Amino acid sequence: MKTSDAKSSEMKTSVTETPVVRARRENSLWLTEEQTDHMRLSLRVGDTLFRKKTPYQEILIVDTPEYGRTLVLDGAIQLTERDEFCYSEMMAHVPLCAHPRPTRVLIVGGGDGAILREVLRHPEVEVCTLVDIDREVIEASKKYLPSVGCELENARADVRCMDALEFIRTTDARFDVAIVDSTDPVDFAAGLFQAPFYRDIRNVLNPGGIMVELTESPFSDTALMRQAMRQMRSVFPLVRMYWGAVPTYPSGMWTYGAASLLPDPATPLRGVTGTRYYTNEIHRAAFVLPPFLSELIEP
Repeated sequence: MKTSDAKSSEMKTSVTETPVVRARRENSLWLTEEQTDHMRLSLRVGDTLFRKKTPYQEILIVDTPEYGRTLVLDGAIQLTERDEFCYSEMMAHVPLCAHPRPTRVLIVGGGDGAILREVLRHPEVEVCTLVDIDREVIEASKKYLPSVGCELENARADVRCMDALEFIRTTDARFDVAIVDSTDPVDFAAGLFQAPFYRDIRNVLNPGGIMVELTESPFSDTALMRQAMRQMRSVFPLVRMYWGAVPTYPSGMWTYGAASLLPDPATPLRGVTGTRYYTNEIHRAAFVLPPFLSELIEP
């Protein structure tokens, strides 16, 4: 899932009829995401499959000719069938391939199931605990996004519908890898980019554990990206950034923060099969940052 530092909780995705397009094609609906105050992404909509306001957020699933079925939460495109693998594979396989023996994995958020699907490609994983506050996202993904939510009922998946912050503070379980797949840093997700949250994550990691978290676009969300990296460094002894392409996320360039208690997240120790984006070569290359990005995150 992704966020946008520039968006507020009031900025919603709109599904509108566009006059310019209507002149060329009748009944043309467009999904428009306000990625920043000055930038939008629009996808033509073929059909609206699901829309519901829950106690936590507004869920929208539409079918688009360009990117397939698309999940939107509170106005932010979370994933599309066409490009979600770019994000979910880099979130899952970088920490799992860098850890010497990842048997227990925690996913914070991620109720759509895309990262869970990738985690369970690793036979070493005995159980993956996914904690998402909104049951409706999980159920909608199972029904309307079967290629994404296909492992939510896997025997190795421990899916819990509750506040992830409460779970982390109260659980006795310990994990080798924690993957933080958060939504907008407002309301119930507001604390997921702060040092107290990172300390709570560190407390539930086994010795030598690794945490990864999305850290936004260096172009559209510079301040939040820098804040997240600074806060991670205040808690973990080894913090690195890596990056990749996600076409429907703001700017198309996406960054990730990897924080470790021992292993170097930049060094893969094993491979994984069945991927479309991730390879060990991509893993290593993703930690080679362009100079402008290195300068942005300098301590």
